[in-house]
Amino acid sequence: MVKEFEDTGYWTLVLGGSSGLGLASALKLARHGMNICVVHRSTRAELPEIEDAFAQIRGLGVSFLSFNVDVTRPESCATVIDALKQQLNSTGRIRCLLHSIAKGNLKPMVDADANLMSQDFSLTIENMATSLAAWTQALHRAGVFADDARILSFTSEGSSRAWKHYAAVSAAKAALEAITRSIAVEYAPYGIRANCIQAGITDTSSFRKIPGSDTLEAFTLTRNPNHRMTTPQDVANVVYLLCKDEAAWINGVVLPVDGGEQIS
Repeated sequence: MVKEFEDTGYWTLVLGGSSGLGLASALKLARHGMNICVVHRSTRAELPEIEDAFAQIRGLGVSFLSFNVDVTRPESCATVIDALKQQLNSTGRIRCLLHSIAKGNLKPMVDADANLMSQDFSLTIENMATSLAAWTQALHRAGVFADDARILSFTSEGSSRAWKHYAAVSAAKAALEAITRSIAVEYAPYGIRANCIQAGITDTSSFRKIPGSDTLEAFTLTRNPNHRMTTPQDVANVVYLLCKDEAAWINGVVLPVDGGEQIS
């Protein structure tokens, strides 16, 4: 295997990389020589399985850092950046900021006992959208981005479709795409490209929390031209492609990675 990121001093900072698309992408990039820093928020019960996954990354011979902190807190961001600066020294740089936060509310809008409230929208949008802007700004101020850097995040068809129980996440995904477009325009002079990856329906722990996910899965298997769901590895492969030098002219797009699911 060609490890084109080996000896480049490049790092990928993954927000939400303890499972699902973020973890799969971290593993893919590490296999190609990318150093990895993962920021996640996990419970004590989840940590043994997560540490096993992180051990796989370390076993690939790259530098690795992880932080179990709340990404929405400014002090968390400052702690991570300070630690990264020590690792980067004078030659290392952040090649990719990968946003994979899946913390949000999946409440119905109409429910006598537990309907979606404005604070549920605010929490979801802060975690799944505006946190991308905050970390981008902080990393840029710290001067740790590479001259040719990539900011990537995961969106879904829910940004433009209405699914029951998905209103808060849908709003967050729409905001995420809008923020990405603004980053693509305003940070272009600094060599930063920003894109969203619109993954097809993927069997992750976050997907299984959506009420009616089994119905979505069944529909996807008939709708997708390949008659299968998207896998985390499918998405990780595209994260890797977008981090390569040849992807430098892709900027400000929402890129479907679904085997043609959205055209059916």
